[in-house]
Amino acid sequence: MPAKANRTYEAVYIFDSALEDNAIAEKLARHHGLLKAAAEPTVEHWGRRQLAYPIKRRESGYYAIATFSLADTTVLPEFERALKLDEGVLRYLISLHERELGAPPMSEEELAARRAKDEDDEDEE
Repeated sequence: MPAKANRTYEAVYIFDSALEDNAIAEKLARHHGLLKAAAEPTVEHWGRRQLAYPIKRRESGYYAIATFSLADTTVLPEFERALKLDEGVLRYLISLHERELGAPPMSEEELAARRAKDEDDEDEE
């Protein structure tokens, strides 16, 4: 039987901005411990930011984005349950991490065609 390939996930968390940084780090460590991931998740801290709309009567939140790989996805329901029960987590979103954000890279032919089109547009003006 072939080994399962690891799937890469991305989790975006919005924590209560009233929490101290070390409390947020402890919560992340505890939640990521539930994942039983082969490697430690990489966490990007975006810090405290204004929310677009109030969430649980809060106007701002602390944003953190984690990327992790799982071979066994049966741990995800328990991970989500722990996040739902955590009063310090205002919102979270877990999704498959397909690729980095941004436009996909263009081939040399596509770049040349784009340059030619841009030059034609400039000539018409």
